[in-house]
Amino acid sequence: MSDLFLGIDIGTSGCKLALFDIAGKAAMQAAEPYPVYYPAPGRAEQDANEWWAAVCRALQRLWARGADPARIAAIGIDGQSWSAIPMGFDGKALANTPIWMDTRAADICAVWEKRLGAERLFAVSGNPFSPTYTLPKVLYWAERDPELLSNTAYILQSNAYIVYLLTGAVTMDYSMSYGWHNFDQQKLRYDASLSRELGLPDRFLIEPVPSCTVVGQVTAAAAKATGLLTGTPIVAGGLDAACSTLGVGVTEPGQTQEQGGQAGGMSICLDHPRMHPKLILSPHVTPGRWLLQGGTVGGGASLKWFAEQLACKGGPAPENIFEELSAAAETAPAGSGGLLFLPYLAGERSPLWDAKAQGMYFGLKYAASYAHLVRATMEGVAYALRHNIETAAEAGAAVSELYGTGGSANSHIWTQIKADVTGLPMRIPASDTATTCGAAMLAMVGTGAYPSCRAAADGIVKIRRTHTPNPANAALYQHLFEIYGDLYRSTSESMHRLYDLQSTL
Repeated sequence: MSDLFLGIDIGTSGCKLALFDIAGKAAMQAAEPYPVYYPAPGRAEQDANEWWAAVCRALQRLWARGADPARIAAIGIDGQSWSAIPMGFDGKALANTPIWMDTRAADICAVWEKRLGAERLFAVSGNPFSPTYTLPKVLYWAERDPELLSNTAYILQSNAYIVYLLTGAVTMDYSMSYGWHNFDQQKLRYDASLSRELGLPDRFLIEPVPSCTVVGQVTAAAAKATGLLTGTPIVAGGLDAACSTLGVGVTEPGQTQEQGGQAGGMSICLDHPRMHPKLILSPHVTPGRWLLQGGTVGGGASLKWFAEQLACKGGPAPENIFEELSAAAETAPAGSGGLLFLPYLAGERSPLWDAKAQGMYFGLKYAASYAHLVRATMEGVAYALRHNIETAAEAGAAVSELYGTGGSANSHIWTQIKADVTGLPMRIPASDTATTCGAAMLAMVGTGAYPSCRAAADGIVKIRRTHTPNPANAALYQHLFEIYGDLYRSTSESMHRLYDLQSTL
């Protein structure tokens, strides 16, 4: 009996797989890590072949624990944003993919903005022309490695790469279209004139489909590699942030997901596109909806860096390290004794869009303890979240409550900090598998188990706890947030000078 749905998440630190029943209960999970490579300043890459290998390993772990592939009714796949996987005509990846934090195309962006006009690019895409997006990475190759592009048959996003290896289908879903600035977010089609001026060949312009569309079935070759059954339906899937947003039940205008994974940020559900030059606009995986997103570089990755480099002194981190860090943060006062952290460890995305932004601790004193440092790191991520929420309000997108997702949602202290810093209640779903659950929900809708994404959310999502803002802490954080904003504004020039110097070292 086929009564389970598989969600596959291609994240930054690794892949996560989970099997769900029709009620959204996770029957079994597995995860496998893979590295991020930093070959030069401004570069952050992953090997898509390592994604596939990790997926295959995770599936083997499921089978070893007793999971039955015959019970899988359909599969949904989500992935990190703004990949650019150059696929050869032989169906193999030709190079590592620059990932969402890669900023190598900063100079290329400046050239094209001058050539075409930043206003025109924004009017079509609804997004800033940042080097972290997919299109600038392709334009970088066109300028710096034209031979690579001449040998490229098509450019795939992260979820589409796994879909391709499972089914042989070349796809892109609507939620991933926003990586291409030549894709009109209001008309939901490529701008033909802009595409021609950018010099993009037609073979790169994959026509998108709704995320819940069944695009193929597991092939015999994929079945042999994975242990899945031949013929298992696969839906297009979508952006990880959008799947996570669906997974916490955000399908209606005004509802907002807070992303607490490796990257941080928020996704506000809209019933029509709202543009802001400092935010991110994308279609939702829910048909007829859009997301106004604030995506930051420093989310869970900031605490992961702290754990690996400071807590564990560069050595391996124990499995319970994040519980230990949360316990330490509990012992520090709100505001961390006036210690501030800027989570710009790989530049910053929205709303700064500054590839040269630098991370820092500010306000260090002899009285600062290990616990102060941990809590300040958590608070810095919360300030970045608030910065995006306040920016969204400028576009008329008000937020009344946040639905927390990602690993940080498991930390009660970090969740409470976010509620206190933003002044908004934080609602945490009963399941901490929102992203994989959202991918599985797309598979459910695509194969008719639910008639719509809204119906799937109503049938699956349950809230397990709510954090309300502490008024006293909120008042303190208001003052500290103002200083947080001043820090970047007053030091950005020095940050840029230091970045340029770092590139020579």
